[in-house]
Amino acid sequence: MGLCHVAIGLVSLLLMVSRAMTIGANWGTQATHPLEPAIVVRLLRENGIQKVKLFDADYETLKALGKTGIEVMVGIPNDMLATLAGSMKAAEKWVSKNVSAHVTTNNVNIRYVAVGNEPFLQTYNGSFLSTTFPALQNVQSALIKAGLGNSVKVTVPLNADVYESSSDLPSGGDFRADIHDLMLAIVKFLNDAGAPFTVNIYPFISLYTDANFPVDYAFFDGNASPIDDGGTSYTNMFDANYDTLVHALQKNGFGNLPIIVGEIGWPTDGDRNANIDYAQRFNQGFMSHISSGKGTPIKPNAEINAYLFSLIDEDAKSVDPGNFERHWGVFTFDGLPKYAFNLGTTNTGALIPARRVTYLERKWCVMKSSAKLDDPQVPLSVSYACGLADCTRLGYGTSCGNLDARGNISYAFNSYFQIQNQLDDACKFPNLSTITKTDPSTQNCKFEVMIEPYYGGAVQTLCGAKKALGLVAGLILFILNIV
Repeated sequence: MGLCHVAIGLVSLLLMVSRAMTIGANWGTQATHPLEPAIVVRLLRENGIQKVKLFDADYETLKALGKTGIEVMVGIPNDMLATLAGSMKAAEKWVSKNVSAHVTTNNVNIRYVAVGNEPFLQTYNGSFLSTTFPALQNVQSALIKAGLGNSVKVTVPLNADVYESSSDLPSGGDFRADIHDLMLAIVKFLNDAGAPFTVNIYPFISLYTDANFPVDYAFFDGNASPIDDGGTSYTNMFDANYDTLVHALQKNGFGNLPIIVGEIGWPTDGDRNANIDYAQRFNQGFMSHISSGKGTPIKPNAEINAYLFSLIDEDAKSVDPGNFERHWGVFTFDGLPKYAFNLGTTNTGALIPARRVTYLERKWCVMKSSAKLDDPQVPLSVSYACGLADCTRLGYGTSCGNLDARGNISYAFNSYFQIQNQLDDACKFPNLSTITKTDPSTQNCKFEVMIEPYYGGAVQTLCGAKKALGLVAGLILFILNIV
């Protein structure tokens, strides 16, 4: 009898682990000092992550994924949609170079091509409405012509704002009125091609944009007041959002279309609700939720196919959506786990850090002890540093939000100094800065030392640095404690 119970317990554990092992991760590379692809691939393998979603088709990244068996979704950026929509030859060339060559030569397990990334976001003002579907069709045709139509499927990762509810309940779900016909055309196309619908779901954004959003409803621990939808009870936002999509698909005759959650996660910095505790609570709760096999109220027992967002922090992402954008990683920029997180895929139940990471020298650029806070060069220097570096960990409710004015200024100087590969000239703010070998980090705020640059030692500036300047004005006031 005891052995029987043990056997049943082992089977249950294996089933749970096998479900958990289906979790994927988004691997973004908008970083000033990205990890080498080989290091990241080893990180994926050692942590049992068997699926990865990319935002482009970088050759070295795909080559590193060769012969690993890891399922890959390659991405086509939005700025390429017009070219691929307007030319079948361009689509065939893209597929040949970025899919066929890697599948046949490098033995990369490419399963999906993501055509665009959230192209129908309302903030894009319709920029990609006329090009997304034609690009999708042309890429699909190119895959078929290359003999890959059965093994590689197209999809379009869409933001959850492509659907809405007339009643604010899942049962009222339908596609957004202004793109309803377009969405139905795409959904029918995906259905006919045997391809999945990919959606990105972010409870964090609801909490970020709505001060009255019930906090517990963002998580999975059952503490939220349930919402009743005609006898169906919802205790978390993910289930409600997912089922709103299910209702939209069912309402339009495509209830059996497979769904992939292309992005889901929680940031750890850059906002008062973006912190380690909430990120751990959300991500571990999500893993437990999908590992249970319970599905959602409308899709009970369904396996949730999802990719965590994201694998690693990216310090060069645009901060237009918010300062939290650079802090979605489960791992830090250098591949260290941020918090206890059990994917159910390692023997210890803990994340395994990246190995063989090499760092620059342990030195920092800080404000001179003799420098005066009222020096007129201070705001100009901080503005320059933050405009070209990453000051998103400074601000109210962030990990470095408790530094004093001198600490804030030092953090800004050091961020610029590190991103510029510790060049001496990068720590020459007029009569304000000096290089130190004493770590200025505090208990909550780490002053980073950058890793060795991967791309030939060239200094990389922040992608979208001009956009970064948009956050500087507010940060200057915070840094100098004027507010």
